[in-house]
Amino acid sequence: MSHFRARCSLISFCLCLLLFSACTSSESSPPPTAGQKEWTPLFNGKNLNGWTPKITGRAPGINKGNTFRVEDGKLTVGYDAYDQFDGQFGHLVSDTTFSHYVVAVEYRFLDGQAPGGPGWATENSGVMVHSQSAETMTRHQDFPISIEVQLLGSAGQPQRPTANLCTPGTHVLMSDTLTTTHCINSDSKTYPGSEWVRVETRVLGDSLLQHRVNGTQVLEYTNPQIGGGMVAHPDSSIKQDGTPLTSGHIAVQSESHPVQFRTIEVLNLRGCMDPEAANYKSYYVASAPERCTYE
Repeated sequence: MSHFRARCSLISFCLCLLLFSACTSSESSPPPTAGQKEWTPLFNGKNLNGWTPKITGRAPGINKGNTFRVEDGKLTVGYDAYDQFDGQFGHLVSDTTFSHYVVAVEYRFLDGQAPGGPGWATENSGVMVHSQSAETMTRHQDFPISIEVQLLGSAGQPQRPTANLCTPGTHVLMSDTLTTTHCINSDSKTYPGSEWVRVETRVLGDSLLQHRVNGTQVLEYTNPQIGGGMVAHPDSSIKQDGTPLTSGHIAVQSESHPVQFRTIEVLNLRGCMDPEAANYKSYYVASAPERCTYE
């Protein structure tokens, strides 16, 4: 009998040990969804809620000729109401700001460049990151101070890469050297303008930026900062050269060639980095303790 009781006690002890280990493990382990990426659509496919248009010569919020509109669930930039383009560059600027994130767009070009559109703007658009807000742009300002991820179609050329870097009112470091070159080509393939292309831009505050095209990295640079020209009539209180760009808005361009976006989404990389929190994500790179939630 004593042998039987001893065996029962041993079994009970082992069961308790297993239960204790399981409880301890569940308390210290991150949620099972910690690595599941949560992309947030910036464009809802229905309207322009969350965005503000800014077109050269007009106040923020005025969408000349319905330049930016939604067609068949796609964000479309068109020029039906333009007799002449006449340098009326435009941008649709997000109302939300971001610091550490990945922004992804899927784009294609349509036929029919606006009359008077510059030759270099054929099958040419862009997504701006770390952009100033629409409200801080002056009435006659043509481009926001920002980092531009240039989006190109082939335009009939054998080599015309996309996801290039352009720097309206900004500078960056390439291989630890400050560059003042306005546009720098990526290593991407050339894509016909009519083909849907996915471009992702990984932005880590004022440190690292990377461009990817259809899943392949094609460009990398660091230390985005305000500087240089290529922006007409900026507010001098905004354009403080040498200021690091740590965060900003996202914008898409109107440069005279019709373009469509079927996807504009953001993966936020700043959030709760406490593994014990319910909303912990393993891919976050910047901590925001105030966002942590606990069950």
